[in-house]
Amino acid sequence: MHHHGYSWLGSAHELLRDGPRRPLHPEFRSSKVVPLECAHWLLKPATFIQGTWSDPRQAAEWFGRQVRLSAAAFASECDRDATRLGDVIGRLVERVASGEDVVGGWYLTGQRFLSVCLIACSPHRLRPEISCPAGATT
Repeated sequence: MHHHGYSWLGSAHELLRDGPRRPLHPEFRSSKVVPLECAHWLLKPATFIQGTWSDPRQAAEWFGRQVRLSAAAFASECDRDATRLGDVIGRLVERVASGEDVVGGWYLTGQRFLSVCLIACSPHRLRPEISCPAGATT
């Protein structure tokens, strides 16, 4: 098993258009907005993958870097708290090691939204029928 990393930063208003976030919609494969179901990231083109890891610690480190890059712009003061954020990121290794998806989403100033996801692959435990977009088998 491995995890693929995906992140999206865009207009919070794009999240309200759920059509392109559904696999049957004609814009789904080309849209970089977060899918409604996390496993559906695996249906997007492999070029959307921002990293692939079989080591849970490396995957969690990537997730933490992505979140910290935008943390100063989080709309919620509580979400910006460095200690709290460090605790959340610190617990990710266990979740990744157990084969879970790790999904984070934050509203940012300027009506923006950040999504950072680590999606389990080969197989995904809820959607084992979805093959790896990068062609990996482990």
